[in-house]
Amino acid sequence: MKIAIDISSIVYGTGVSIYTRNLVTNLIKEDMENDYILFGGSLRRMSDLRIFLNTLKKYSFQGKIFPIPPTLADIFWNKLHVLPIEKLIGRNDIFHSSDWTQPPSSAFKVTTIHDLVPLKFPRLTDQKIISVHKARLKWVIKEVDRVIVPSRVTAEDVQKLGISSDKIRIIPEATNSNFKPAKKYQIEKLKKKYRISGKYLLAVGVNPRKNTERIIQSYEKVKADKALKLVIIGNPYFNIKPSRGVIFTGHIPDADLPLFYSGAEALIYPSIYEGFGIPILDAFACKTPVVTSDIGSMAEVAGNAAVLVDPYDLNSIAEGIISAIKGREKLVKLGSKRVKQYSWEKTAKETLKVYKEAEK
Repeated sequence: MKIAIDISSIVYGTGVSIYTRNLVTNLIKEDMENDYILFGGSLRRMSDLRIFLNTLKKYSFQGKIFPIPPTLADIFWNKLHVLPIEKLIGRNDIFHSSDWTQPPSSAFKVTTIHDLVPLKFPRLTDQKIISVHKARLKWVIKEVDRVIVPSRVTAEDVQKLGISSDKIRIIPEATNSNFKPAKKYQIEKLKKKYRISGKYLLAVGVNPRKNTERIIQSYEKVKADKALKLVIIGNPYFNIKPSRGVIFTGHIPDADLPLFYSGAEALIYPSIYEGFGIPILDAFACKTPVVTSDIGSMAEVAGNAAVLVDPYDLNSIAEGIISAIKGREKLVKLGSKRVKQYSWEKTAKETLKVYKEAEK
């Protein structure tokens, strides 16, 4: 089969980028039977797409990169729904679209829906992004043959859109191979770089959906007894009040993130909603205890390897932080075991099974 995959999203440094990079890399590394066409559209970041393709040059595939900016792609493929993908990349048997556009195609169409944040949290999402996703999802519902989702929660969300359960396949995601426990000297160097003294808790991401304000308020309840800092990866938004002991890192290099996990007393991740929750697995891989929500995909991903809390209850989160610190040794063992259940190799193999459904 000729399998075409839209890799345009790899340039954005998001969870979708991580997914696309790892899925594509593992597919073309393991699958020797099928031919792959890696298609990408961008204007300002064409070089980034070419750099990614260059990392795969020892494998067999066709790379096709076009100067198509995201806005134009949205107009042609989501709004007007013209210009079949075959006009650009030639005939293909499978077309796996990105999370940004849904081009017309005569191939067996597969797409991945990672979450429905733009629809579920419209007040927290740019209106342009909401418009793009609504327009794309209209064609996904009408035309796509298989929809891959990372969790049961997202599967349920997708069904509510009107997509038949017969078309939905649940394939979990994973953590990057570079997430592993850091050496003590690496952690000390990182703390010096970001001016962090003493022990710290870690939170990843800043916005109301990530529950940033409740994380800070829960930290306030425990910090005096535990002499802890709270390090938050990201920049504070306008109504976040400054708090003693809270450090916002701003944007950080990708290479620093595993070090932050490794040095933390615990990851505090009581999110309101996630399509999956890769940071939970990242923390497990770095041997860091996790406090996360007892709802949705977070509980699904964490299993029994994390302290589960009510994300709407400050006392529950605060008590969860204390439990994670006290139960560190046990949680590290459980997390190390749990993270082994997930891998990008498994994700690729399960995705290949979906592609093979086109032959039935």
